[in-house]
Amino acid sequence: MPKGLYQRSLIIIIAPMVLLQSVLVFVFMERHWQLVTQRLSKAVTSDIAAIIDVIETYPQTEDHAAIVRIARDRLDLNIAILPPDPFPPAVYKPFFSILDDVLRNEIAGQIGRPFWIDTVGDSDLLEIRIRLENPDAVLRVFAKRNSAYASNSHIFLVWMVGTSLVLLIIAIAFLRNQIRPIQQLADAAERFGKGREMSTDFRIRGAREVRQAGLAFLQMRERIERQLQQRTDMLTGISHDLRTVLTRFKLQLALVGETPEIEELQTDVDEMQRMLQGYLDYARGEGGEPVESVDIGELLKRHESEAAAKGKKFEVHCDPGFLMRVRRNAMGRLIANLVSNAFRHADTLIIRVKGGNGWATLTFDDDGPGIPKDQREEVFKPFMRLDEARNQDAGGTGLGLSIVRDIARSHGGDINLHESPMGGLRAVVRMPL
Repeated sequence: MPKGLYQRSLIIIIAPMVLLQSVLVFVFMERHWQLVTQRLSKAVTSDIAAIIDVIETYPQTEDHAAIVRIARDRLDLNIAILPPDPFPPAVYKPFFSILDDVLRNEIAGQIGRPFWIDTVGDSDLLEIRIRLENPDAVLRVFAKRNSAYASNSHIFLVWMVGTSLVLLIIAIAFLRNQIRPIQQLADAAERFGKGREMSTDFRIRGAREVRQAGLAFLQMRERIERQLQQRTDMLTGISHDLRTVLTRFKLQLALVGETPEIEELQTDVDEMQRMLQGYLDYARGEGGEPVESVDIGELLKRHESEAAAKGKKFEVHCDPGFLMRVRRNAMGRLIANLVSNAFRHADTLIIRVKGGNGWATLTFDDDGPGIPKDQREEVFKPFMRLDEARNQDAGGTGLGLSIVRDIARSHGGDINLHESPMGGLRAVVRMPL
């Protein structure tokens, strides 16, 4: 069965109509068409039987002119008396021919003599040959096909099929208009889920239930945006207040002087500022940043200087001008977290970017210690820090991979961890183009 609502709706409309027409055609063929054909064939056969009785009962002239005239003028039959030669070879019997079967049965039942018929030809005439006993001859009869066969019954089928096609075209046109608001609602929900702007032609329309769903979606979007805005404002205030306090700490420590104790306090303040920034990045996200076309290769190559400074081997395999519709800062943070994580635990990092079927795949391979298979999902949990994991660093918050997955999913993608062919960890980021 098709998965789309439009295709399923078409089946709901077309299937009953086809079934109904099939039943009507069967009943029509079985009851009407065959019955009319049988009665017409019976009438023609009765006329031929009457001609045979007249020929064999009453004396005729040598050329049988009188009976030939009567058959032509009164019965609309063209007859001739032929020598008693053998019948022509049997003609091909069609697989489906009501006339052939009915006419044979009527001749065999009413006349009961050897006969030969031809109903296959394209002409409007039927040829019937019957062997006579007195005189010893063969009666050849040409009759009009419509005299023994309901030849105009196909008009009923043509009208039935034609009107059905017209009704189907009208129904499909109306159905498309009813389905389009649902498709637009689904597209708007998908774009909103990926953090993109909704299409400008989206508006509430359609059936009552579709309008209710559209209105509920718009109200839900407003509530989510209002909640995000309130959270952003709250985090902005908290960030400002805490940064002010940390800046005052730094200033006071700088005024005190340089001693081992002061240096330790300065390190603690720096760590607190870095942890605060990590918490804010995770909680704030990038919901307010617009989506734009970004050259992924350019974002990746920005880390070449970092790799050179740390003495790491760094390779990027990406087609020039590979563009993706993403939030630039969020995508930069995703790449930076994965690159810094690899640089912290490995000596080599190779990044490959491929696109196809509407998706982009970024593969990060390194030669570090990796992460055990049973813990690869655990590291995505916020504040999760494994005892011997590769994301364990001094002063770490355990939010790096959580932020990466949150950014990927906010774009409609995801990230998964695997074992790298280089012996370390492979991170695969899959995002829609």
